Amino acid sequence: MDKRIALGVTFIALIVIVWVVAKSSDEESINLYISPEKSDFLVDVVTTGELRAKNSTDISGPRGMMEFRINQVKIQRLVAEGSVVNKGDFVAELDRSEIMGKLQDAQLDVQTAESLVLQAQLDSTLELSQARDNLINLKFALEERQIELDQSQYESPAVQRRAEIDLDKARRQLAQETKNYQTKVMQAEAKLQEREAELSKKQNEIQRIMEVMNQFTVFAPEQGMVIYRKNWDGTKITEGSQLSSWSPTVAVLPDFRVMESVTYINEVDIQKIELGQEVFIGLDAMPEKSLTGIVTSVANIGEQRKNYDSKVFEVIVEVHESDSLLRPAMTTSNQIIIEKHNDALHIPLEAIHAIDSLSFVAIQEGSKTYMQEVELGPMNDNSVIINRGIVGDEDLLLTFPDTTGIRIELLSELLLKN
Repeated sequence: MDKRIALGVTFIALIVIVWVVAKSSDEESINLYISPEKSDFLVDVVTTGELRAKNSTDISGPRGMMEFRINQVKIQRLVAEGSVVNKGDFVAELDRSEIMGKLQDAQLDVQTAESLVLQAQLDSTLELSQARDNLINLKFALEERQIELDQSQYESPAVQRRAEIDLDKARRQLAQETKNYQTKVMQAEAKLQEREAELSKKQNEIQRIMEVMNQFTVFAPEQGMVIYRKNWDGTKITEGSQLSSWSPTVAVLPDFRVMESVTYINEVDIQKIELGQEVFIGLDAMPEKSLTGIVTSVANIGEQRKNYDSKVFEVIVEVHESDSLLRPAMTTSNQIIIEKHNDALHIPLEAIHAIDSLSFVAIQEGSKTYMQEVELGPMNDNSVIINRGIVGDEDLLLTFPDTTGIRIELLSELLLKN
C-alpha cells in the first residue's frame, strides 16, 4: 500500500515538473526578442558554382571525320581523368572500324580509276594507230592520182580534167584527215588526262584517309593534367562515349594559374547581376579557405539545364587568388555582392510582421507590447534595412503577438509627433 502511494506521489510530481518546464519554455518562446543591429549590410545573391580553368588547351581527336561523312566514333580507350601527361603521351584511342570501311572503298575506287587510265591508253593507241594507217593510205592514193594526171597529158582534155579533179579530191581528203588526226590526238590526250586526274584524286583521298586515321590515336599536345570534356547536358566524355565529328575534343589540359567559377542564376535574380561585381567564394572541399573574385561574364540568353526547374543564366566569376590546391570541378559557394551599405540599421526578416500590406515590428516596452510601422529598405536572404520607424535601441519580438487591444503606431503618426 505504501509503495502504491509513493508511486502515485512520484507520478504526480513528474506531471507537475513537466507542466512547469513546458510552461516555462512556452513563455520563453513567446518572449523571444532581438535588438536592431547597426553595421555594414550586404545585399547579395548566393549561389553554387563549379571551378574550371579560365584558359585550357584542347586535346582533340581527328578533325577531318566530316569530310568522309563520319558523324560519330566510339572512344575505345581513355587515360584516367586527373592523369598528368607530358607532350606526346598517349591520351585516347578511337574506334577505326568505320574509317577502315571508307579506306577499303577508296582503295577499290583507285583500282577502278587505274583500270580506266589503262583502258584510255589502249583505246587511244588503237584509234591513233588506225588513223595513222589511214593517212599513209591517203598519201599513196594522192601519189597515184598525181601519176594518173601526169600520164593523162596525151589523153583528151576531158580525161585530163577528170584526173585533175581526182588529184584535188585526194589532196583535200588527205588534208582533212590530217586535221582529224590532230583532233583525235588532242581528244585522246584530254581523255587520258581526265582519267589520270581522277586516279590522282582517288589516290589523294586514300592519303587523306590515312592521315585522319593516324589521328584516331590521340596524343597530348603539351604537358598538363587531363580533365574530361563535358557535354552540353553536363555529362562527361568517358571511355565508351561517342565522340562527335562536330566537336572532336576528348579532354582538356587546364591552366591552373587562373581559375574561374561557373554558376547559373535564376531569371528572378539575373537582373541584379552586373559585370565587375565583387564576389566572395567558398570551397565545399576546403571550408577554411576563402577566396575573392569578380563577375566577368553574364549570359544574355537563358537556358534550361538539368536539375533546374526554370531557365537559368550562366555567370562566370574570375578568381583573384592562385592556389595549387584549386582543381577543376570543385564545388564553390558564390556570394555575389549586389549592394553594400555602411553603418546601416537592420533586423532579421523574422522580426517583420505584415498587417494589411503594411510592415510592422512588435516592440516590447516594459511589460507592454505595441506594433510600430516601419519603412523597409534593401534586404538580403536573412535581414532587411529599416529606413524609418525605429531608432535602434528597441527590443523587437520575433513572434507575432496577439494584436487584440494592442497599440498600433503608424509612420504618419510618428511624423506628426516629430
